[in-house]
Amino acid sequence: MTVIAVGGGDESTTPAPSGTATRKARQEAKRTPQGKSERADLVSFRLDDRSEAGIASIWIVWTIKNNSSEKSDYSWDWEAVDASGTRLANGTQLDTDVRPGQTARGEYPTTLKSVKGMKLDITSFDRTASY
Repeated sequence: MTVIAVGGGDESTTPAPSGTATRKARQEAKRTPQGKSERADLVSFRLDDRSEAGIASIWIVWTIKNNSSEKSDYSWDWEAVDASGTRLANGTQLDTDVRPGQTARGEYPTTLKSVKGMKLDITSFDRTASY
């Protein structure tokens, strides 16, 4: 797994999915033409606080489920924003060679000091065929 930190652009954002797909997301995935429901493949994307003994250890944790009929690579940009609207962390995550119907889980450490009041947003998401 490779992670690339990115900065810059002001793209629109969507809230990161919680642990399970919502009923609305499942309905949208059913109604959306093939190729338009890629974002629904990101089943969950959340912050996980593993801090101990006063030492901060905040990770991002995700689950991808390939709902397409081909092996796929996923790439998405994210940002963590505090309650005042200040972006405290951002990056790009990759998950590659996910077979049709397969679920892939991943995790990566962040530089965040706390999850309190933090909002995790997806700023872009892309699924491409894997070769």
